[in-house]
Amino acid sequence: MTKSPFLYSAAFAATLVAGAVSAQAASLTLYCSADEAWCQQIKTGFEAETGITVDMTRKSSGETYAQVRAEASNPKGDVWWGGTGDPHLQAAEEGLTEAYESPMRGELYDWAIKQAEAADNKTIGVYSGALGFGYNKDLLARNNLPEPKCWADLIKPEFKGHVQIANPNSSGTAYTMLATMVQLMGEDQGFDYMKALHKNVNQYTKSGSAPIKAAGLGETTVGIVFMHDAVSQSAAGFPIVTVAPCEGTGYEIGSMSLIKGARNPDEAKKFYDWALTAAMQDKAKDVKSFQIPSNKNATPSPLSPDLSAIKLINYDFKKYGSSDERKRLLQKWDTEVSTLPQ
Repeated sequence: MTKSPFLYSAAFAATLVAGAVSAQAASLTLYCSADEAWCQQIKTGFEAETGITVDMTRKSSGETYAQVRAEASNPKGDVWWGGTGDPHLQAAEEGLTEAYESPMRGELYDWAIKQAEAADNKTIGVYSGALGFGYNKDLLARNNLPEPKCWADLIKPEFKGHVQIANPNSSGTAYTMLATMVQLMGEDQGFDYMKALHKNVNQYTKSGSAPIKAAGLGETTVGIVFMHDAVSQSAAGFPIVTVAPCEGTGYEIGSMSLIKGARNPDEAKKFYDWALTAAMQDKAKDVKSFQIPSNKNATPSPLSPDLSAIKLINYDFKKYGSSDERKRLLQKWDTEVSTLPQ
């Protein structure tokens, strides 16, 4: 008996639907808050290893948090990788991310696990790095400026117009700076410092790493950034000197989170596990990213800042990553610092 054309078309349509479902399942939307080159390396590396297509968007951690929050009723992202841990903790507190315990946890440093525990396993540490600044030694000499070694040096009158930092509303780096000053000096003195620094700032950038890139290009003398970003510039051949401030400083735990209600949850978990492997984290230095990896078996670059040699404060990630505290400090900065004349 001859099969009807309808049966053939129905079978063909079913095959197309199955293929479409399969193609849809083998994709991932990644929000990446690290340097562009590192984000691209991660995208292509995961695609090559798994065959899963990655749609990657690179934004600063503050911007990504705002996007995840805005999309909460209809999530478009699957995984948020990188960027400072404070907005990841805020997202976890607000129920924007999912709890997950990766089988890779046994290979991670304690600080990465503590980050997870602080968020009921809705985020985890993927790298760490200390806050500091870098300066362009050629511009410093040309302007007859003294070598800055401390936070206090950056608010001296001679540095007026020579300092660049990101806006803490869009940048996790700059928020870490704000929270660091509050913890290092006390809230009143910390805000007094930010007001004094404001007088010397020539531009508030959107991205946390932009100030040191500008310093490398000779567009500003000093960029306040995580120290590994300053090292990246000197490793690329720019005349940048990296400074660990003498008073002490805060640090970040770069984090990763699964977005709640993600469209590709299985692929997201595959990425999550892969991103915690030593093999993946080892490759960061190939694109001049010099953070300290969270996997104990990964090997950081010899150029990476030695955290044990830096005077680090006991940064309270749970408090300063909380939604209420972060909103309060940012609102206070908007009201009391950003509106001041320069």
